[in-house]
Amino acid sequence: MVSLASLWLPILVSAVGVFIASSIFWMALPHHKTDWRKLPNEDAFLNAVRSQGIGGGMYMFPGCAPADLKTPEAQERFKKGPWGSITLLGAPPNMGKALPLWLLHLVIVSVLVAYVIGHALGAGEPFKHVFRLASAMAWVAYAGGAMPGTIWEGKPSSFAAKAIVDGLVYALITGAIFGWLWPHAA
Repeated sequence: MVSLASLWLPILVSAVGVFIASSIFWMALPHHKTDWRKLPNEDAFLNAVRSQGIGGGMYMFPGCAPADLKTPEAQERFKKGPWGSITLLGAPPNMGKALPLWLLHLVIVSVLVAYVIGHALGAGEPFKHVFRLASAMAWVAYAGGAMPGTIWEGKPSSFAAKAIVDGLVYALITGAIFGWLWPHAA
């Protein structure tokens, strides 16, 4: 067993490594440029949303409580369509707030990876053992939510596929850094 405190360096370095990789993926590489499309009549849509006076949050349409699903009115709304969900931000995007929160998330993932592999492996384990277990744990953390977004929220499968591949790269970075900086046997 390896204590969490003795893994502070791989925790921080892996979080920073994934932060840099994710920045490159989202800002420099082209594969995420087609994830979101512009609405065909954006001005009319924005005016309609503004006229509702709703704040930030997640909304589903047509909306109704599960008990109401059996009513003829609800069934008619569902037959007519459209169906969907929308997430409205309560304020304009703020990179100054989002990027530190993203880095905090990455640190938390690295702490959880360190916790699990620190209990599973001892000091002096070979690189490949640390790499394999740390990468697997990190991949679950980084890519585990991609498919549920496709299944339950209607996100395109291409978005999930890219998130899974991105998550795999982040996991391999995490695993390599943990393997490189893993404590030696005493």
